[in-house]
Amino acid sequence: MQESGGKRFEGKVVAVAGGSSGLGLHIAQAFAGEGARVVIAARDGERLQTAAEAMGAIPVACDITSFDSVAALASETLERCGRLDVAVNSAGFEQQTAVRDITPETLEPMVAVQFTGAVYFLRHMANAMAAGGSIVTISSLTGVLVPQNYAAYAGAKAGINHVTKIAASEYGADGIRINAVAPSVVETPMTAHLLAIPAVESAFLEQTPLGRMSVPADVSSAVLWLASDDSSYITGQVLVVDGGTSTRKLPSNDDVARHLKNAAADS
Repeated sequence: MQESGGKRFEGKVVAVAGGSSGLGLHIAQAFAGEGARVVIAARDGERLQTAAEAMGAIPVACDITSFDSVAALASETLERCGRLDVAVNSAGFEQQTAVRDITPETLEPMVAVQFTGAVYFLRHMANAMAAGGSIVTISSLTGVLVPQNYAAYAGAKAGINHVTKIAASEYGADGIRINAVAPSVVETPMTAHLLAIPAVESAFLEQTPLGRMSVPADVSSAVLWLASDDSSYITGQVLVVDGGTSTRKLPSNDDVARHLKNAAADS
């Protein structure tokens, strides 16, 4: 466990859904490093236990697509920690499907995790915050701009962006701030298959004014800021963390094809 020392989240209880791997794990570790008592939730029991032991967190098995399972996460957090101050939803998965190819098998699981489950999380976590608090959902730049082949994923993210604003309006009087963070592509295991293709990375870098890909610390820093008292007058916002890509565009299929062609010509 972390020792005291004037850290921002000393004495605070933080629940992180999707906290056993990838971006969620990095966020949970960042909160632990700032003195928080961290609860991490995920479906993969073995990986969840390993991650929790490594950072001194409390593991809680949770299926974010289940209303009752998310309710149990809130209840167990209160039972074991006595309070809930911050909740972060980083549960999710990536999928590329063109609209012409969408089927129930590609659409429904995506909506269940990225939208329905995210709404359940907002609802149960906010209702558990008796003394106010902060909730942050990990959204995506694809829910702000217009990507190709991401209708299910981006549509769900755009939906939760709007629900974030509605929930912020409804819970503001309770002292609960609700925001989202919308990163561009972040170098995590979820995106490794994309960024392993040099042409894909080149296409993203071409549309990124800051000239580099995002790393987990870029996102966790934004999350911790939104969760802290430093942003105490900020709610109902979707904070884009993208190195400036939103001032340009997300790369299209044609952009990637052009970079593939250029790479082949140079080889």
